[in-house]
Amino acid sequence: MSVADFAAENNLHRVGARPPLHKYLQEMWQRRDFAIAMARYKIEADNQKNRLGMIWIGLSPVLTAIVYGVVFGLLQGDRRPDNFASFIIVGVFLFQYFTNTMNSGAKSIVSNRSLVQSLAFPRMTLPMATVIQQLMNVVVIIGVMYVILLVLGNPPSLSWLLIVPLVMIMTVFNAGVALFTARLTAHTRDLTQVLPIVTRIFFYTSGVLFPIDRVLSHFPALVKVYDFHPIYEFLVIGRGVLLEGYEVPAEYWLYASAWALLLLVIGTVTFWAAEESYGRVD
Repeated sequence: MSVADFAAENNLHRVGARPPLHKYLQEMWQRRDFAIAMARYKIEADNQKNRLGMIWIGLSPVLTAIVYGVVFGLLQGDRRPDNFASFIIVGVFLFQYFTNTMNSGAKSIVSNRSLVQSLAFPRMTLPMATVIQQLMNVVVIIGVMYVILLVLGNPPSLSWLLIVPLVMIMTVFNAGVALFTARLTAHTRDLTQVLPIVTRIFFYTSGVLFPIDRVLSHFPALVKVYDFHPIYEFLVIGRGVLLEGYEVPAEYWLYASAWALLLLVIGTVTFWAAEESYGRVD
């Protein structure tokens, strides 16, 4: 009798074998408390050595918005969009939520390799913990953004509450991206060096700092392509619900939701497919 036959006869399973997807997701859900605790610990660990501590969570995007706002405000001159300061604040704050999740998710397996090699648990828990961490951070970031928008003279309205479903859609999208990039960098660490470049490309091509319709006004076909750019859609929706004078095409909510679900499915399946290879010593 072969080893495989003996295992099958006695209902034995190979250690570390990848379970079916539905069972895998159930096991990950059972460890949700671990993921939440890990996210909280990471937030504390990232800020405990700083004199300003948790304040940096909200201060970092503010400083980024000021620097880029001044530089690109001067460069754009008369082509600046209306309510330019608020335009930049919303763009930078929402975009930073995306990039922070992508970058931390990409490093979730690599930076926890010793944990992966020593304990048996669904590896998907690690990138999902980074998603939870960034969701906790964005609550603070959104609060700071509201305060700044009020200071800049933007009247509050009921539409401001729509930032909640927007953040939820972005979180689903970010989770898919985090899972996909975690899968890639777990086996090709050099990709972590490429991510900052990818981030910059998204930053300068997603309408964070300038209105796409004005900058590309001579290329109407290219402007139309941006209707299907997920990050651009998030920024347009965010500005539309928070700022007066900015409209949100109704279909953008549908497009953004479709992108989020698509990326989550792709990220989940891609990550699960390589479950048995995480933590292996090359």
